[in-house]
Amino acid sequence: MSHSSLPALAQGVNDLRASEIRELLKLINRPEIISFAGGIPDPAMFPLETIGKSYAAILGDPARAGDAFQYSISEGFPPLRDWIAGYLKGHGIETGADRIIITSGAQQALDFLGRAFIEPGDGVVMTDPSYLGAIQVFGTYRPHFIAVPMDAEGAKLAELEAAFAQKPKFFYLTPDFCNPAGITTSLARRAAILDLAYKYNVAIIEDSPYEELRYDGARIPSFAALEARRGAANGNLVIYVGSLSKVLTPALRIGWVSADAGLINKLVLLKQASDLHCSTVNQIIANELARNSHASQVAKLRPTYKARRDAMLAALKRSFPAEVTWNVPDGGMFIWLEFPEGVDCAELLAQAIKDSNVAFVPGSAFYATEQKRNTARLSFSLGEPARIEEGIERLAVLVRNVLQANAAAAE
Repeated sequence: MSHSSLPALAQGVNDLRASEIRELLKLINRPEIISFAGGIPDPAMFPLETIGKSYAAILGDPARAGDAFQYSISEGFPPLRDWIAGYLKGHGIETGADRIIITSGAQQALDFLGRAFIEPGDGVVMTDPSYLGAIQVFGTYRPHFIAVPMDAEGAKLAELEAAFAQKPKFFYLTPDFCNPAGITTSLARRAAILDLAYKYNVAIIEDSPYEELRYDGARIPSFAALEARRGAANGNLVIYVGSLSKVLTPALRIGWVSADAGLINKLVLLKQASDLHCSTVNQIIANELARNSHASQVAKLRPTYKARRDAMLAALKRSFPAEVTWNVPDGGMFIWLEFPEGVDCAELLAQAIKDSNVAFVPGSAFYATEQKRNTARLSFSLGEPARIEEGIERLAVLVRNVLQANAAAAE
């Protein structure tokens, strides 16, 4: 009797690697674990009362409920797109509802952009390190990744120009408090990167989920806003990806792309071929939340997350050995650690969970090409300052022991 099996999967799917972060999120529900792993908003900050009232109002009106639970257009709920256009214009981005598509979170936006641009072997430039979700989704289309290192001001220009000279399709980056490294691209560096993009005709995918979570300093204009200042004669190379997940709530799954109208039209076709449209009722709720609560949510989140960031930074300074270095992010959710050569943070994580009841994300997950195993990402968005301090102190004891054992072994 012959045995049949499924045909071989596409190479881009076979090459997918599991998200270490998704696996680590399973640990958060264990009460003894202090988790610095998931870069997720604190559910205690969700505007649940407002959300509940909005759903009740819709369900209490048969006509509204009929519309809210019906199919809708692929571009997205028009009033929500109007709000997004106004919000972006308020931050210097020239756009309109016809240049915006609603996606199922920013992650689907990245998937559609990967599908729209990448043929197997095409160059895709990423910062080193970069957002794991982008590496994963672009990787399914089998590009040639070109990783560009960063300094305190963002991607290094000489290496970036060398990458652009290879004629890649686009440069993907998170310019504000990037995931995972927490680095913000400076204004001068943004202007220089935009110059290089025009010189080599490389699109910029600007992923900005954390832009409102700024705790120090003034907002830096986005690439999209800087391009708008230069005028339409320079072209439309910037593709802006936004999200309501970090400010309002992730479960509504509201992201968007603001870009050239021709590209948006193609993304609408991809949306039709993918899932037709985002949940109609979720878009209606998101529109009401955005109009009534976005500014107040930002005002509530900033001091809360800032206090947690400051608590983590103070605990690191107080308790960690001098051989470990870290950045001081102006906002966002992440602090990036570099350990001495020879420390494998995947092994350190296993010890931390077993011996210290602390979780974090090994940095090796965030590299598109060569992995650096002596790096780690800590998120400070969950947990009160006292619990954050306790977790850092627990981790510091383990790190000191590991470094002492490594030094003894080297003698």
